[in-house]
Amino acid sequence: MPSMRDAVVVGAGPNGLTAAVELARRGLSVEVFEAKETVGGGARTEELTLPGFRHDPCSAAHPLGAGSPAFRSMPLERYGLSWAHAELPMAHPLPDGRAVVLARSVGETSASLGPRDAVAYRRLVAPYLGRWDTLAGDFLTVPWDGLPRDPALLARFGVTGVQPVSWVARRFREDPARALLSGLAAHAIAPVSTPATGGMALVFALAAHEVGWPFARGGSQAISDALAGYLRDLGGAVHTGVEVKRLDELPPARAYVFDTSPLALARIAGLGSAFANFRHGAAVFKIDYALEGPAPWRAPEARRAGTVQIGPSSGEIGAALHAAAVEGRAPDVPFLIVTQPTLADPGRAPEGKHVLWVYGHVPAYWEGDLTDAIERQIERFAPGFRDLVLARAVAGPAELARRNANYVGGDIACGAFTGMQTLFRPRLSFTPHATPHPAVFLCSAASWPGPGVHGMGGHNAARAVWRRLRQQGQPARRAGRAAPRPRA
Repeated sequence: MPSMRDAVVVGAGPNGLTAAVELARRGLSVEVFEAKETVGGGARTEELTLPGFRHDPCSAAHPLGAGSPAFRSMPLERYGLSWAHAELPMAHPLPDGRAVVLARSVGETSASLGPRDAVAYRRLVAPYLGRWDTLAGDFLTVPWDGLPRDPALLARFGVTGVQPVSWVARRFREDPARALLSGLAAHAIAPVSTPATGGMALVFALAAHEVGWPFARGGSQAISDALAGYLRDLGGAVHTGVEVKRLDELPPARAYVFDTSPLALARIAGLGSAFANFRHGAAVFKIDYALEGPAPWRAPEARRAGTVQIGPSSGEIGAALHAAAVEGRAPDVPFLIVTQPTLADPGRAPEGKHVLWVYGHVPAYWEGDLTDAIERQIERFAPGFRDLVLARAVAGPAELARRNANYVGGDIACGAFTGMQTLFRPRLSFTPHATPHPAVFLCSAASWPGPGVHGMGGHNAARAVWRRLRQQGQPARRAGRAAPRPRA
């Protein structure tokens, strides 16, 4: 290894590891430094409750991971990553005991919405079906950075995508379809009137039809471990248990790539107020359960679904999001996102037992306890749920931030979806991964394209680094290894 590295990456979450892999695949010398004792960031798996019950402290279901252009270009299956699919990607129970579903089949999804909205749903998704690779390649990379693969398709998507989900939902005549769409957009942890939340809902719906909403077999840690294993085979080095406080603590390098919050990057790199206008958003309150048996959902569809949205009406979902993100209070009736990993991957719990993952939205830095409100909401649709609980691990905003420093105030989206920041993360810039320091780059979920375990923040940042290094001259090479041809 030359004394001057080509790139040093701070943070071994999926984006940091992806950036490191992308650079190492180009023949560059790369080292990664992670403060925790293991790699993972938002993609970890731990025994949080009882022995033998393997939980994901943050991310669990991975529609964008399975459909990620970055991950799909890597041989991660050789390093232990495989996807486990439940029978249904997602179900959304209704108060009358029925459920609408997000199925792999557009026909099954449409039929669940009822005859008044089935045609409207088909029209919404039809232009993009079978074109996931093209759309994801344009949407998840920086859209204005180079020519899109299909300008017309991206423009058509953009017309719908920039709208608030509340506008897109007007296509439907009945509330179950509106509730389904509102729940998909709730991953932004922003009011349903927020611009571009319609695009988030549409992306998640298309991902379900094209690639599903799978779990990483064995837990989300498998994604991080596969990336780290691949990086090591490419000659990269990973150092864990190393907390970086100043840039001069790192080895000399031509580029430094941060899988951190923008404020942490500015502090470490000495950039002062470079990201002073960046805003973190509302938080979540999360519970991991060890269960005696499967959740007793009234709706049969929910018993087959890997993910369950609990918000019986679009109005109730909108009120919960507005309370947490705007009013600064915990909602009286939270909207919940639930995953049931052991339906697809039973080896994550002792035989016959199950794990269940759930969160609701709360204000940033909230110090209360949402456990009772969450369990009351689950019991509305799964009577007897509490009787199955063997143990629970509770994580409010402070605990989430302790586990992952990127989740400032418990903000798992790594940045509020508000104002210009909705579309331009972390700030308005033609090159969103660059910073005022010519050798320092940001690759975390605070940068484009935002949250999710898909590695595209790292992929995009690696492209920016590669361009900068080429402008400066030929990067250093690892001895004895030819550089592969750069990939877009």
